[in-house]
Amino acid sequence: MSISAKDVMNLRNKTGLAMMECKKALQEANGDVEEAETLLRKKLKGKMETKSDRVAGEGRVEIAVSDDGTAASLVKVKAETDFTAKNEKFINATKKIAELALGCDSGNVTPTDEMAEIIDDLRISTGENISIDQIEKLSGEAGKTRYGYYVHHDGKTASLIEAQGEVEGEILRQLAMHVTAVVPRPLGLTSEDIPNELVEKERKFRIDQAVESGKPQEIAEKMVEGGMKKFFAEVALLEQAFVMDPSKAVRDMVGGAELSNFRRWQVGEAE
Repeated sequence: MSISAKDVMNLRNKTGLAMMECKKALQEANGDVEEAETLLRKKLKGKMETKSDRVAGEGRVEIAVSDDGTAASLVKVKAETDFTAKNEKFINATKKIAELALGCDSGNVTPTDEMAEIIDDLRISTGENISIDQIEKLSGEAGKTRYGYYVHHDGKTASLIEAQGEVEGEILRQLAMHVTAVVPRPLGLTSEDIPNELVEKERKFRIDQAVESGKPQEIAEKMVEGGMKKFFAEVALLEQAFVMDPSKAVRDMVGGAELSNFRRWQVGEAE
């Protein structure tokens, strides 16, 4: 049957594949555009699977917040090249997956069929090994929980802040920017949230330094306690000096509200 150039072009724009591939698929599907797209997906997905061992060190992080403000989601999608990760189709796809995650249960999210289809489309159109690295959804209490987030301009780092109580959205966005930019990065909300193994490693390091400088073990251990307070002030989010106004601690930025959670995701890092 005769296949119109318009249908071929529409299929090409939708899939990103070559004109001849699209024309062949339309001929096989007797001109049915949806069937042709399905045939291409089935045909090329198999080829794409052979590339799954290629390193995907680039990608993007996106965050979505529900319209009622009671839920937020983060998604990290991996790609092989920075060129693809900065492509508008890739960016929109990552945002779409984050929005879809808002409809899932809280916690780590298993990709849905719709999410998988979005990834398949990207794999077909780019020829790269693209995959969802991680998805998480957080939920709060209506009328009480507030979320603020920031996605860095390159899409490689993003942070989410959760608060309980009345606090301006712009303040939460600034705090999310703080989490993204501050060095050293926060390792927990409070000192009690810092992993014990990291705390003990830091304490041992400081004691060893003091002993090596000639201090008796007992004196070294007492000296270290002051150093540990400084350590917690550097890595516990609530204790950190706010990057936009170092005269204030992060905990002072939310007034009577309470910061209850945060996330900082970065491409190339395991969470």
